[in-house]
This record gives sequence, structure tokens and C-alpha cells, in this order.
Amino acid sequence: MKFTQLHVHSHYSLLDGLARINELVKRAQEFGMEALALTDHGSLYGAIEFYQAARKAHVKPIIGVETYLTSRGRFKKQSKEDDERFHLILLAKNNIGYKNLMKLVTLSHLEGFYYKPRVDFEILKKYSEGIIASSACINSQIGQALIGQRDARPIAQRY
Repeated sequence: MKFTQLHVHSHYSLLDGLARINELVKRAQEFGMEALALTDHGSLYGAIEFYQAARKAHVKPIIGVETYLTSRGRFKKQSKEDDERFHLILLAKNNIGYKNLMKLVTLSHLEGFYYKPRVDFEILKKYSEGIIASSACINSQIGQALIGQRDARPIAQRY
């Protein structure tokens, strides 16, 4: 049975990831993985290094990012009200998706930064072509709804 890890942080995920890119790729190769995704928090700092290392090791590189999603809009920066942010995994499906990831990450830093680089539904919709979204970890909107025993279907349908 083949397995592809789609949610991996490297040392570029400050205070959350420890593994270096070459070690990640080597380990994926040892496990016989045909593909591996890199989804660092809020950045694409390791994307090129990861792409090159994975290609060299004959592992298909999947470029992604774990974004921080704000529900009130990326321009809102009020204490307490805008501290809430949700995790969302975005994976590039193709070259258009990769370019859109770069746009999203750039805008999250330039326009949405409030303690963390944040995106909102407006720019997700605008730059969604070529991107696959995943609900991410327990800190996603869907995960938080389920923990709070709320209906997560409307959230999933919005995506």
C-alpha cells in the first residue's frame, strides 16, 4: 500500500518543525514513498530546496503551505476579535497553483499579518485555481466546529 504524507513541517516552520529538508526527503525515500508534501506554517521558504531535493531523490514533490485563515477578513486587526485564526492546508496541483500559493503567502504577509500571516476567503476565492485545500489539523475551522460539537457541514460546503 502506497502512502503520501500531505501535512509535513520542516525547520522552516519556526517553533513547530524540526526536520531538515534533506532528512525529510531521505526518510520518505527509505519508506518507499513516491510523493511527499511540504506544508510549512505561513511560508514557502523551503519550497525550492524541497523541490530540488525531492526530484533528485525521485520523490514527487508536492508544494504546499499551512495557512492561517481569519474569518473576519485579513484587513481587520482588532485586539481579541481578530486573534482567532484557523489552520488550512493548501497544496499546489500544478504550476498555476504554485503561482497562486505564492500570491496568497505574499498577501498574507503584506496585508493580513496580525501576529501571524493570515488569509481570508476573499483572496482564497480569487487565487484558488490549481490549489487543493484540506481541513488541516484540529486547529482548522472544521476541527474546531467538531470539538465544539457544532455542525461542520456548512463550513465544509463553503470550502
